Amino acid sequence: MTATLAPAPGLFAPRLRAMTVGSVALISLLAFEALAVGTAMPTVARNLDGLALYGLAFGGPFATGVLAMVLSGIWCDTRGPGSPMWHGLLWFVAGLVVAGTASTMEALVVGRVVQGFGSGLLSVALYVIVGQAYPEELHRRIFAAFAAAWVVPSLVGPAVAGLVVEHLHWCWVFLAVPAVAVPAALLMRPGLRSVAATAVTRTSVGAVARIGWACGAGVSAALLHIGGQQHGASALALSAVATGGLLFCAPRLLPPGSLRAARGLPAVIGLRGLASAAFVGAEVVIPLMLSRERGLSPTAAGLVLTTGALFWSAGSWIQGRMRAPASRASLPRAGLACVTAGIGTVALTLLPGTPVAVAVLGWAVAGLGMGLLYPSLSALTLELSAPGEQGRSSSSLQLCDSLGAATVLALTGAVLASGSAPASGSFLVALAISTALALTGTLLATRVTPAPSTPR
Repeated sequence: MTATLAPAPGLFAPRLRAMTVGSVALISLLAFEALAVGTAMPTVARNLDGLALYGLAFGGPFATGVLAMVLSGIWCDTRGPGSPMWHGLLWFVAGLVVAGTASTMEALVVGRVVQGFGSGLLSVALYVIVGQAYPEELHRRIFAAFAAAWVVPSLVGPAVAGLVVEHLHWCWVFLAVPAVAVPAALLMRPGLRSVAATAVTRTSVGAVARIGWACGAGVSAALLHIGGQQHGASALALSAVATGGLLFCAPRLLPPGSLRAARGLPAVIGLRGLASAAFVGAEVVIPLMLSRERGLSPTAAGLVLTTGALFWSAGSWIQGRMRAPASRASLPRAGLACVTAGIGTVALTLLPGTPVAVAVLGWAVAGLGMGLLYPSLSALTLELSAPGEQGRSSSSLQLCDSLGAATVLALTGAVLASGSAPASGSFLVALAISTALALTGTLLATRVTPAPSTPR
C-alpha cells in the first residue's frame, strides 16, 4: 500500500483546539476508568465483603452501557449531540461519586451501573460531535487521537490504580476522575454551541422498539459476562441463555445486513465486530499461554500486550497522516490482514523451540493492524451514514464492537475451561478462532465500498 504524507494536521487550529483537547481528554478518562476498575475491584470486593456481587459490578455497567449507546444514538439524531453529551457527563460523574463513597457492595454496584450508563451516552455523542464539528478530511486524524487516548491508560492505568489502592484508598480510583472530566467537558462548550446551532429536530422512526431491543441485548450481555465467571452447569446455562438473547436482539439494533457484511455501512459495522472479537479473543489468551507454556512471569507476559498497545498507537498515527487511499477498502483490508498475520504468528510460540520474541513480533503486527483499522472504520461510519443518522450509525458501530468482544470472550472462556486446566490444545483452538475471525474480515473488507448504485 503506497501512502503520501498529508499536509500539517489541523486538529489544533484555533476553532478546533479546545474541542480536540476536551474530547480526547474525555476519551482518556473513559478508558482509564474502564481499565483501572479491573485492578481495584478485587480489593473493593474484599473490603466491602461483596465477592458475591463481583460479576454484577462488571456486567451491570456493561448492560446499561448497551442501552445508553442506543439511547444516545436516537437522541443525537433527533436533538443533536450536545444534550446527550452533557447528560452522559452527569451520569458518569454521579456514578463515580456514588461508587467512590460506597460503604456497601450494593451501593458500589449502583454507582457502577450509573457510571456505565453515562459512559454509553458519552461515547456515542463524542463520535457524532466529530461528524458535525470536524471537516471530513480530519475524521481519520481525530479518531487516531481517540485511539491514542486509549493507549496511555492501557499502559499506565492498571499500575496507577494499583498504586492508588495500595498507598491511598481504592475510593480515589473513582473520585479522582470527575475532577478532570468536568473541566475537559467545559473546554468543549464553545464548540458545541456551533454544533447545536446546526442541529435539526427530527422524529426517530422505531425509537421505542430499538430501546426495547437494547434492553434485551443489555441484559443478555450482562448475563454473558456473569456466566463467564461461573463454573459448571450454571456457567453453561447462563451463557446459553445470554447467547440466544444476543442473537435475537442484536441484529435488530444494527443496520440490516451487518451480520452478513452487506455492502456499504453494514459491512463497516460488521468488520468492527469481527476485528474486536478477533483481537480481544487473542489478547486474553496470550498472557496465560506465555505464562503456562513458556514460563514467563505475569509482568513479562504483560509486556507483550504493551507492545501491541504501542503499535496500535503507531498504526493510528500512520493512517491519520496518510492522504485518502484510492479505495475505501485499503486501510480496513490492510489492518485486518495484519491482525490475521499477527495472531497466527503468536500461535507459532506453541511450537517447542520457537523464541518468545516471535510472540512479541506477532502481537506488534496485530496492534499495528488495529491502529490502521479502527480509526478508518470510525471515519467510514460517519462518511457512509445517511443525513441525520450519524448517531444511530455510531451507536451501531460501538454496539457491534462491544457485543462482538463479549461473545468471543465467553466462547474463549468455554474453550479454556473445557479441560481440567488450560493446555496447549485449548490455547491453539482459542487463537485459531481469533485468526479465523480476522481472516474472515480480511476477505470481506472490499464490501465497505457501496455498490455503484448506492448513494453516499
